[in-house]
Amino acid sequence: MRYETLPASVDSGLGQRARIGLIVLRTDQTIEFEARQIFAALPGVALYQSRIYNDFQINRDTLMAMKPLIPEAARLLPVPWDFLSIGFACTSAAMLIGDDPIAELVHQVHPGVEVSNPVHACVEAFRALSVKRVAVVTPYSRTVNDAIVAGLEARGLQIPVFVSFEEPDDNIVAKISEDAVAAAVRKAAADPEVEGVFISCTSIRAVSTLSELESEIGKPITSSNHAILWHLIRLAGLDDSLPQFGRLYTKPMA
Repeated sequence: MRYETLPASVDSGLGQRARIGLIVLRTDQTIEFEARQIFAALPGVALYQSRIYNDFQINRDTLMAMKPLIPEAARLLPVPWDFLSIGFACTSAAMLIGDDPIAELVHQVHPGVEVSNPVHACVEAFRALSVKRVAVVTPYSRTVNDAIVAGLEARGLQIPVFVSFEEPDDNIVAKISEDAVAAAVRKAAADPEVEGVFISCTSIRAVSTLSELESEIGKPITSSNHAILWHLIRLAGLDDSLPQFGRLYTKPMA
């Protein structure tokens, strides 16, 4: 056997335009799949994920239990990779923990990085779309839903319609069909007061059908995954227009 050592030329690696990080729930079956669809249309942009422990049952106690675990999950995204933005991907936990505390916990490991979560991203998405009156579709229990309404209204949105599957098990939520989600969106959007629709929960599947459904109802739609991925892209300084993913992906941050 002949063994040779060869010189290696080195380039900047993956993510020449941007490296983006995402903290994903242990129980989430959906967001990485939907992210791959979107990031495939972004040459030179790399997305890296870590996982955070959470319970399959979604309630206030199990959601708040994630708060002290956020820095360790952020630490699994290596600091030397120079992330431009990092997202904490849980809508209901973000609503309870709060935007600023989540950013502070991520900044313990990645100081100065831009931080998002699905709640903050939802508000920024509808600001970019010039929408105030939003119908909300969720899978959550009533207690969590009440917190979602209160949090969105406190951030300046009006919620004239709320539709929920009231399913507390995240493993089942990931299996709610796209047809069922689309039917819920149509029902929510039918109210003339509604200007746009937010599909809340990172386990809900929506990105594949969102653009077509948006054209059908004639109102903008975003989901937890759709919004946070758009927000992370914009926070990273990228202005790519991706109309195949709906109106939001043609918009800069307002």
